[in-house]
Amino acid sequence: MAFDVSSIQQALREFDIDAWLLYDFRGCNSLARRVLEIDDDAIGSRRWLYRIPAEGEPHKLVHRIEASALDHLPGEKTVYLRWQEFEAGVAELVNGFARVAMEYSPRNSNPYVARVDAGTVELVRGEGADVVSSGDLVQLFESVWDDEQWAMHQAAAVHTNAAFDVAWNFIAEQVRSNGGVEEAAVRDAIMDHFAANDLVTYHPPIVGRGPHSGLPHYETGTGDDTLIREGDFVLIDLWAKLNRPRAVYSDLTRTGYVGTDVPQKYTEIFEIVAASRDAGIALVRDAFAQSRPLQGWEVDDAVRNVIEEAGYGEYFRHRTGHNIGQEVHGNGAHMDNLETHEERLVLPRTCFSIEPGIYLPEFGVRSEVDVYIDESGGVQVTGGELQTEVVPILSR
Repeated sequence: MAFDVSSIQQALREFDIDAWLLYDFRGCNSLARRVLEIDDDAIGSRRWLYRIPAEGEPHKLVHRIEASALDHLPGEKTVYLRWQEFEAGVAELVNGFARVAMEYSPRNSNPYVARVDAGTVELVRGEGADVVSSGDLVQLFESVWDDEQWAMHQAAAVHTNAAFDVAWNFIAEQVRSNGGVEEAAVRDAIMDHFAANDLVTYHPPIVGRGPHSGLPHYETGTGDDTLIREGDFVLIDLWAKLNRPRAVYSDLTRTGYVGTDVPQKYTEIFEIVAASRDAGIALVRDAFAQSRPLQGWEVDDAVRNVIEEAGYGEYFRHRTGHNIGQEVHGNGAHMDNLETHEERLVLPRTCFSIEPGIYLPEFGVRSEVDVYIDESGGVQVTGGELQTEVVPILSR
């Protein structure tokens, strides 16, 4: 979403916040920089602040040797040199504002939002302001997609979905021809598919056989015995985006079995995971159909409860999902009541994963889909058809 003071001010009034105080020092606050449309390579060496009030004109506080740092933004500026002048400038910025939003999280309960150091928060509070979290503001003006980004996500999802057919077919061919294939070779085949379709990713996909699939963040090819053979269970987690400015990710996980008939032990665990995934999707659909505010922790609970009731709660070792944006782990609300208590709202025009898993010593099952909330509150599950069974790879 393009920077627009009037839209931010309207949101401040809706959230009952008097001002948003955005702060950065040497690139420490990537959220503020993105909201204010500051290029990643334009990192200065001095502190700056930018105050956006719910009513009235914004104001800047910048250092004398970098006095033009915020010149692309509207509002008057105060220039400081000495630290005493900086502190006086902060006092002036917050004077008369009771509730001030910053990239802060009480007790650091949400470290994804907490980008402002404790000392700066203390300084602002010392001037009489109540500092509150800007978490929902950040996602409203940084994590909300426009039509172009939604279109780029859908285009990327076509190729990430197709990547699984590439991988399963490659495994089947190699097993039939050579008796097996290394995890890393399957990973490389997926990366070649991405390159051929002009997709990029910050990290190659996860391909894990057998016990490696039970490690949620397994590094492909590093475990003992990485050769995929007939009779092996395989998990593939992949993510990529179009090679274009402002493109956003598609992030999917599916599982397969190197054989023609999937053993019941794999099917049983998969069906529990799939049911938990579907419970999360259903909760999101119901909440938006009823126009009910939905927080990220609620989705996590709905998904996790299914796995816990099936007796596998201890084997679900991560949050249910994460926001998706220009980074695969984006800056909006996560689906989490395990690692953090995510109280940020699930907002229209944002995207997130739902990816429950059960990770046993012998194998692990994860089913990951992406969920996009459109402008009218419609819930779109992207990346092709939902996986409904473990793929019998040698049936292809």
